[in-house]
Amino acid sequence: MQGFGSYAALLPELRAAWGLSYASAGWVEGAFQAGYLVAVPVLVTITDRVDARRIFVGAAVIAALAALGFAAFAQGLWSACLFRAIAGVGLAGTFMPGLRLLSDRIEGPRQSRAVAFYTASFSVGASVSVLVTGILATCYGWRPAFALSACGGIVAAAIAASVPPRAIAAKRHAMLLDLRPALRNPDALSYNLAYACHMWELYGFRAWLVAFLTFCAARDPAPAGSLTPASLSAAILVLGLPASVLGNELALRLGRRRVIAAIMLLSALTSLFVGASALLPLIGTLLACALYSMTITGESASLTAGAVAAATADARGATMAVHTMLGFAAATVGPLAFGMALDLVGADRWLGWAIGFAMLGAGPALGPLLLKPRARATAA
Repeated sequence: MQGFGSYAALLPELRAAWGLSYASAGWVEGAFQAGYLVAVPVLVTITDRVDARRIFVGAAVIAALAALGFAAFAQGLWSACLFRAIAGVGLAGTFMPGLRLLSDRIEGPRQSRAVAFYTASFSVGASVSVLVTGILATCYGWRPAFALSACGGIVAAAIAASVPPRAIAAKRHAMLLDLRPALRNPDALSYNLAYACHMWELYGFRAWLVAFLTFCAARDPAPAGSLTPASLSAAILVLGLPASVLGNELALRLGRRRVIAAIMLLSALTSLFVGASALLPLIGTLLACALYSMTITGESASLTAGAVAAATADARGATMAVHTMLGFAAATVGPLAFGMALDLVGADRWLGWAIGFAMLGAGPALGPLLLKPRARATAA
C-alpha cells in the first residue's frame, strides 16, 4: 500500500506544477479507482479457481512497477492517469484477493475479527503512505518519493509468496466471470450496496484531505509548526484503524446492521461541519477532521465482514468481486465530484470545501436505506 496515498500526498504540488483544474486533479485519483474497477472482476472471481496467493504476488509487483513508471514518466494529466490506473490494477489484485487469502485460512467466529483487522490495516497503509511520501518529497522531491514507494509492493510480494499454498476445489463448469450467485444473494448484496455509499465518502476524503489542510494551514499557519499537511493527514487517517476495529466489535455485540446504520448517519452529519471548520483555528479543523476520519471508517470492517459472512462458500470470490466493484465504482466518482465542487464554488473559499464535504456525506446518508435485507430471490 506504500504507493496508494502517494498522489494524494502530492496533489497540491502536482496540480500547481501541471496547471490542472481541481476537477482534473480529481480525475487522476479517479483513474486509480477506474483501473481497479476494470481489473477486479477477473482478479477476484478467479480466486474461486486458484489460490489467491498467486494473484496477490503478481499484482503487488504490478503496483511496484506502476509507482516506478509514475516517478519516471508522469508529465501531466494523461500520463498521470495512465500510471495511476495501472496502480489501481495492482490494488485490485492485492486488496480483495488478500482478504480471500486470509478468509480461506480462518473460519468460524475468528473470521469476523480477522477480516476487521485486515480491513483496518488498509487505513494504516493509507496513512503511512501519505506520511512517508510527504517526508521523502520534502527531502528529495516528488519523483524519488514516488519511486521509493515501489519498495512496498516488492516486500508485499515476498511476504505473500512465503504463505503456504492452498488447493482450491473449484467448480470446473462455472463461468469465470459469473457474478450471478452473488447478485442473487440479497443479504450479501445489501452489504455491497451500503459499501458503495461508504467508499464514495472514504475515497473523496482521502483524496482531498491534504489539499484541504493545505488551504486551512495557509489561513492559520502558526499552530501547525513544523508539521506538514501530509504529516497531519497521515495522523488523521491512521485513526481509521481503531475506529474500524471498534466498530466491528460493537457490531458483533449489538447487531451488525444496527451499528452500521448508526455510524453511517453520524458520519453524514459530521460531513456537514468539516468544511465549515476551515473558519475555526487550525486545531479545531484538525479535531473535526479526526472525528470525521473515525466516523467514515467506523463501519468499514463491518460492511466487509457482513458481505463475507453472507457469501456462500462456493461463491465467495464472486461476492467479493461484486462488493469491491460497487465500492470502487463509487470511489471513482467521489474525488471527481469533490473537485468539481471546488471548481464551481472556488477552492479559495471555505464554502467550496463545505459543499465538497457535504456531497461526500450524501453517501452514508443513503447507506442505511440500502442496507435493509431484501427478500431472497428464487433460483432461476
